[in-house]
Amino acid sequence: MTDEKNNLNPHDDEVQEIDLMDLAKKLWSARRFILKAAACGIVVGLVVAFSIPREYTTTIKLAPELGNNKQAAGGLGALASMAGLNAGGASKEAVTPQLYPDIVSSIPFAVGLFDVPVTDISGKNHTTIRRFIEEDTSEPWWSTLKALPGMAIGGVKSLFTDEDDEAASDTINAFRLSRREAAVAGAIIERIGIDVDNKTFVVTLSTTMQDPMVSALLADTVVERLKTYVTEYRTSKAKEDLKYAEKLNEEAKADYHKAQQTYADYMDKNQGIVLRSARTEQERLQNEAALAFNLYNATAQRLQSAKAKVQEITPVYAVVQPASVPLTPSKPSKPMIIVVFVFLAAAGASAWVLFGKNIVADLKKQKN
Repeated sequence: MTDEKNNLNPHDDEVQEIDLMDLAKKLWSARRFILKAAACGIVVGLVVAFSIPREYTTTIKLAPELGNNKQAAGGLGALASMAGLNAGGASKEAVTPQLYPDIVSSIPFAVGLFDVPVTDISGKNHTTIRRFIEEDTSEPWWSTLKALPGMAIGGVKSLFTDEDDEAASDTINAFRLSRREAAVAGAIIERIGIDVDNKTFVVTLSTTMQDPMVSALLADTVVERLKTYVTEYRTSKAKEDLKYAEKLNEEAKADYHKAQQTYADYMDKNQGIVLRSARTEQERLQNEAALAFNLYNATAQRLQSAKAKVQEITPVYAVVQPASVPLTPSKPSKPMIIVVFVFLAAAGASAWVLFGKNIVADLKKQKN
C-alpha cells in the first residue's frame, strides 16, 4: 500500500508542475494585455489620487494631572483601569482621561466649535469653522454623483411639506439641530480624533482639515475647550462652596460692624453712669460684639480655605507636544493609491486570462 502511494506522489507533483507552467505560459503570452491593464490602472489611480482633496493633520499631546489615588496607584492602577477595575480605593476623579473622547465627540462640544474664528494659510480668508466646512471644504467629484439621488428625493419632499428645516438661524439649539447643522457637527466630530494611553494617560489629540492653518487653529481650540470643560467640572462644587463662604463672610462682617457700632453708640451715650443696669447692658453689648467678631473671623478663615481648595483641585495640563502648522499633507497617499489600482488592474487582467476566458467560453457553449 505504501509503495502505491509513493508511486502516485511523483505523478501528482508532475501534473501540478505542468499546470503551473501552463498558467505561467498563459500569463506570459498575454503580457501585453496585462501591461495595458496596468497602464489603465495607473491612469485611473492618478485620476482618483488627484481628485481627492489634500488633508492636513495637526497632533497635540498633553499629560493631564490626575487625582492622588491615580498617582498613588501607579502601574497597578493602570493595569486595573485596563481591566475595567478600580485600584487604590475610590477615586474622586469623575472625568477621567478615558472620557475625553466621549466629551470631544458629543454634539454640544461640536456645536460650541461652530463660531470659532479661523484663518487659512494665506491669511486672507477670515472665517469660522462652520463656514469653512460648508463653503471651503471640497469633496471628490464622485461624491456629487452619489449625492444626486438624495438631493432629488429631498427636492421632491420639499414640494410637499411646509417645514423649513434648513432655515438659517443666529442661535443654534443643540437639543434640536437642523439637517444642515447636524451635518456640520458630524463633519467636525469626524475630523477630530483623540486617543488615551491607558498606561501613561497621555492624551493624543489630532484634527484633520483641508487647510494646514485651520487644522492647527482647530486643534489648539479643541484642547483649550477640553481643558476648560474638565476644569469647570472638577471645580464646580468647590466654586459653589466658595460662593457660599463669601456669602457667610459678608453677612458675618455686616453683623460684626453693626454690633460694634451699637456698642460704641451706647458707650458714647452712657459715659460716667455707674448704674448696675447700665453696666449689665454694656457687658451684653460688648459680648455680642465679641461674638460677632469671632463669627466673622471664623467665616474669614473658611473663605480662605475655600479659595485654597479651588486652587488645589484646579487641574494642570503639561503640553508634551504643542500645536504646529503641518507642512505636508497627511492624505491622500498618491503613490499608495496608484500602487493599489495597478495591482487591482493587473490582478483582474490575470484572472481574466486564466479563468475568465474559459468561463465565458463554457457559458457560450452551454447556450448553444
